Amino acid sequence: MSRVPSLLGRLGAGLTRMGERLDERRAEADAEAGAGPVVDPAPPAFRAPSLAPASEPRSAEAEAAGPEPDAKSPVPVAPSDEHAPDHVPPPPAYAPAVAARPDPVDAVPWSMRVAAEVGWRLLVLAGTLYVLTQVISAIRLVVLAFVAALLITALLQPTVARLKRMGLPRGVATAVTAISGFVIMGLVGWFVVWQVMDNLDDLSNKVRDGIEELKRWALNSPFHVTEDQINQIAKNLSDTIGSNTNEITSAGLQGVTVLVEVLTGILLAMFSTLFLLYDGPKIWQWVLKLVPAAARPGVAGAGPQAWRTLTAYVRGTVIVALIDAICIGVGIYFLGVPMAVPLAVFIFLFAFIPLVGAVVSGALAVVVALVTDGVFNALMVLIVVLAVQQIEGHVLQPFILGRAVRVHPLAVVLSVAAGGLVAGIGGAVVAVPLVAVTNTVVGYLRAHARESALRSAVAVTEAPPAVAAADRE
Repeated sequence: MSRVPSLLGRLGAGLTRMGERLDERRAEADAEAGAGPVVDPAPPAFRAPSLAPASEPRSAEAEAAGPEPDAKSPVPVAPSDEHAPDHVPPPPAYAPAVAARPDPVDAVPWSMRVAAEVGWRLLVLAGTLYVLTQVISAIRLVVLAFVAALLITALLQPTVARLKRMGLPRGVATAVTAISGFVIMGLVGWFVVWQVMDNLDDLSNKVRDGIEELKRWALNSPFHVTEDQINQIAKNLSDTIGSNTNEITSAGLQGVTVLVEVLTGILLAMFSTLFLLYDGPKIWQWVLKLVPAAARPGVAGAGPQAWRTLTAYVRGTVIVALIDAICIGVGIYFLGVPMAVPLAVFIFLFAFIPLVGAVVSGALAVVVALVTDGVFNALMVLIVVLAVQQIEGHVLQPFILGRAVRVHPLAVVLSVAAGGLVAGIGGAVVAVPLVAVTNTVVGYLRAHARESALRSAVAVTEAPPAVAAADRE
């Protein structure tokens, strides 16, 4: 019986050595497979216990104190940070595969990202344009007066330059040109008002006769309109006017306010024209100082191009409007339409509003002919107006204005509509020259940027290697 403990001890030692050899072989196999350092899969606490020989029996006091620690038995020790594994072992083969979540930026399609980038930039641009239109609407009187001064300056500036070449000082040439221009415009306005007031009584009588003629035509027409119905319509119209007396009065007061604003705008335009004619180059040099230095050469070259475009537009529009007014005025004069000269002046002024002005002025002439001279004369006036406008659209504008201010008809329609919505009639007048000048400036700046890029590329190509490398650094 004494040999049993020794046999058990040898058996335990053999099992321990066998476990160690198995661990060594597993480590060698993993090292050969490239798995890196191996973590012991079985912690010391779960290894086969060593069977040591039995010791002598313990006393009762030792049994009461607890089990005696054995130095040879393995004691589980908490792993320290120094012996932590270098990497986490891969999951077993039977574990389900879990796909990694992609980056949120990569999950968004490329087209959607491009649309988002373009969208927020468009929102910023739309907000900027909205704020700009609100500012222009708030100071509409000042803006329209200054733009009108620019148009008048573009019309009168060649005269100032011609007088300077004749030997007159700049101040004298500016004063003579401005005073002459304002006097001529004032005389034209006075002539229109005088003609209207002088023919007002005759026009009223002809309008009354025209209404009676229209009444007789309605009674004899196939629509079977009775005289009682016509009288009822007239009574309803009179009652409507009488019941809306307050609105008419307020409209009259509003008309007085508009008249004051018009007079203020005229004075601002006159003063602005004087200073632009006299100090135009100095004002332009001051504006250039507000532009960043990097963009200053391009803007300095675009300014004269824009001014030439504006001058060509104003001069061509004045010539075309004058030809329209003379031709239509002569036609309606020989047709016997009253107030032919004031109507010609209205046609000249409305010609500065593209598309809409020609329609309104022609319709006014046709209505006056219809009320005063009957249907036949109205048809003849309509034929004259349409013929002159067709000659204007297909011959005069392409020949006189040329390619300098060529704008697509769709751009003309949209610009006139937008200008009318923002600033009324004044906005419709300045919309087309603004679009023409903008088109010229954008085209020049694009060409200037392209030429600058080509010059830079040629300079880098022709430079010596050392200089080119230094420039790149």
